[in-house]
Amino acid sequence: MKRFLMATSAIFAGASGANAGGVERSAQSVAILFEQGSYAELSFGRFDPTVEGSVGGGLVTSGDMAPSYNSWSLGYKMDIGDRMAFAMILDQPIGANVNYPTGTGYPLGGSTAKLTSNAITALLRYKFENNVSVYGGLRYETVHGEVSLPSVGAYTLDTNQDSELGYVVGVSWEKPEIAARVALTYNSAITHSLESVERGTPTAGFETEVPQSLNLEFQTGIAKNTLLFGSIRWVDWTSFIIDPPSYPAGLGNLVDYASDRVTYNLGIGRRFNENWSGAITLGYEKADGARTGNLGPTDGLKSIGLAATYTQDSIKITGGIRYVDLGDATTNPPIGGVFTDNSGVGIGVKVGWSF
Repeated sequence: MKRFLMATSAIFAGASGANAGGVERSAQSVAILFEQGSYAELSFGRFDPTVEGSVGGGLVTSGDMAPSYNSWSLGYKMDIGDRMAFAMILDQPIGANVNYPTGTGYPLGGSTAKLTSNAITALLRYKFENNVSVYGGLRYETVHGEVSLPSVGAYTLDTNQDSELGYVVGVSWEKPEIAARVALTYNSAITHSLESVERGTPTAGFETEVPQSLNLEFQTGIAKNTLLFGSIRWVDWTSFIIDPPSYPAGLGNLVDYASDRVTYNLGIGRRFNENWSGAITLGYEKADGARTGNLGPTDGLKSIGLAATYTQDSIKITGGIRYVDLGDATTNPPIGGVFTDNSGVGIGVKVGWSF
């Protein structure tokens, strides 16, 4: 039963594919390190947002500028003796997909932007006799970006795929009798030196920092067959700046954020029988009220998610759905678009195998 309850917390890890803060696509959970024995998992998710704004008091609308996107992750964990464990995680830490429709009359009609990433993280965990563990490792991350802004002097940007190293360190405490665990994880910033082609011409290039973050993940049994779980995640988004050398002067940075973000998630998982368990999760990220960039016109969020896990022998399958209420925002001058009443729905599935 303890193992089954702890498996329920995997729902929280984000099968829905909808994540918060800046251009975040992965919450960088280390939960896989605490699976029993040898274990592998594969996740797929899809998030379908609707983000629309207007100018001129609502006379001209933007149309939906946020296309749907897919996400995936792959993880493997193995024990090394009685006290050590090794895990490897492949995921997509950050990403963005922007496409303002044409023919609407909106000033940014036809503008597109795409940011992609892939990362591989290798972690080692050492468990002491008092149920305290320390863990750490390296993350190798690759990023690429491209932008087209026809209404901004026909500006275009295309970067190379740059790969750099970062690190992860953390500490955890467990009380297995009540399925309790607290894990605090620090992810270092990773600075990418990007080569750039702007308006079809190679330029001097620029640096972009994928920001540092701090993750607190927790869970505990609160009654028979019932688990409380959640997380608090801080990300240093004010350090994430995209400022290519030939971007028009006077328009500020192509991408930046006015404040860091703290995202809260809380859920309850319940085991129904030997095969089935379910969970409900709530998420919250406070809006800061500052104007946003035109490539990311939302501010804060609220979310609710439902998930179910089916376990049979060594296989567990989790399916989830999450509704996200995206916070209202007003974008930077000179556009000054007003974006309200936007939302998104994420769905996903995770398959785990113990062996």
